[in-house]
Amino acid sequence: MTGRGDLTDAEWARLEPLLPVSSGRCGRWRDHRQVINGVLHRIRTGVQWRDLPERFGPWKTVHKRLLKWSADGTWERLLQQIQAAGDAAGDIDWDISVDSTVMRAHHHAAGARKALPPPRRSIGEQAMGHQIEPAGSGLAAGGGAEGEGLGRSRGGFTTKVHLSADGRCRPLSLLITPGQWADCTQFEPVMEEIRVPRTSAGRPRTRPDSVSADKAYSNRRTRSYLRKRGIRHVIPEKDDQAANRVKRGSCGGRPPGFDGERYRKRNVVERAINKLKGFRAVATRYDKRGYVFLGAVTLAAIVMWLRS
Repeated sequence: MTGRGDLTDAEWARLEPLLPVSSGRCGRWRDHRQVINGVLHRIRTGVQWRDLPERFGPWKTVHKRLLKWSADGTWERLLQQIQAAGDAAGDIDWDISVDSTVMRAHHHAAGARKALPPPRRSIGEQAMGHQIEPAGSGLAAGGGAEGEGLGRSRGGFTTKVHLSADGRCRPLSLLITPGQWADCTQFEPVMEEIRVPRTSAGRPRTRPDSVSADKAYSNRRTRSYLRKRGIRHVIPEKDDQAANRVKRGSCGGRPPGFDGERYRKRNVVERAINKLKGFRAVATRYDKRGYVFLGAVTLAAIVMWLRS
């Protein structure tokens, strides 16, 4: 029986060849489609794990699959492989946009023990205070609010999701930080997370054709970073920055270029955020561990790609 929100046959046909295959030495995987549909049901509805419908199998099995694949980077690899197929077909619009959004954290998300989390991708270089490590290497962080990407902002107890989206409203890279962290400090980590593998031989594509962002990213460091990488960008100048530049006269330099027509297309990242927040366990964070919540957000992004 197929429920509303489950993977369709067409979506499953695209995803199935990318999934891990059991080696046979540690037992067999429970049916991938059943378990992934169970994870999707929980992310889509926000239901408590113990209330997961029986058609998805034991709730502990579904829960552990989310934890395991979040820890070892499987969700991230699946997203990259789906992106690679789209890039090979010329389906990615590389005029991208960058932004962030605040997700309210439920009080059940608090209280993670201050123990080392399982090996995983880092949650952002600046956010966690560590360099980005490959999946499976482990980190010397974890536990505590900030160590799990939780913080206090105007919205209360929150987590912030930073992302870049292509011109068709699909996430290219994702990372999370505590809710009070500034957007501009995470611009470079978001850009560095863009890695779309090639289906043939060659290095992954990491450089978009152009980038658009709002005034929160208007600073000298961001513009310098983009110039060094040879990436065209559209970022409006803040009023106080413009006033200071004019005040300095010829020493203030020229105003940055601004393409208003290109900037109108920045709404793609806002629409991508709205689609992510259609998943209730993404719009409200219930997971104590940051890497588990990031895995849930990544799975939501995978579904967006499959259904685009």
